[in-house]
Amino acid sequence: MTQEISLYDRLGGETGVQRLVNLFYDHMDGSARAKHIRSLHQSDLSDSRQKLFEYFSGWFGGPPLFVEKHGHPRLRARHNHVNIGLEDRDAWLACLYLAMNEMKLSESLHQDLVDKIAPMADHMRNKADEAPLADC
Repeated sequence: MTQEISLYDRLGGETGVQRLVNLFYDHMDGSARAKHIRSLHQSDLSDSRQKLFEYFSGWFGGPPLFVEKHGHPRLRARHNHVNIGLEDRDAWLACLYLAMNEMKLSESLHQDLVDKIAPMADHMRNKADEAPLADC
């Protein structure tokens, strides 16, 4: 029986996850597309960078740093104070994909990360992006 290597280890452990998070937030800071979602964060991204690193660390199969420090992530509940729509999801993912591309990940690792992260990003949407149906 072979043991599957975690995304955490495939990314290079702590160093790789930290690099992904830092590149992601660097892109968030400089992306016109992400201007709205960036405006929802504090001007200093240090806390956001740390929390995403801690979350990704455990979620990707490494040490459960976020859970140890903050308890269960409850991602939707933690983000309920902001409206997250399709454009926000897509801007967030675009910044993450830029970070992943910059890391020159293998095609399989890139796809495995997309397969894990994209559904979570979609799950975070809490704003209706479509007009309600008109009454007949």
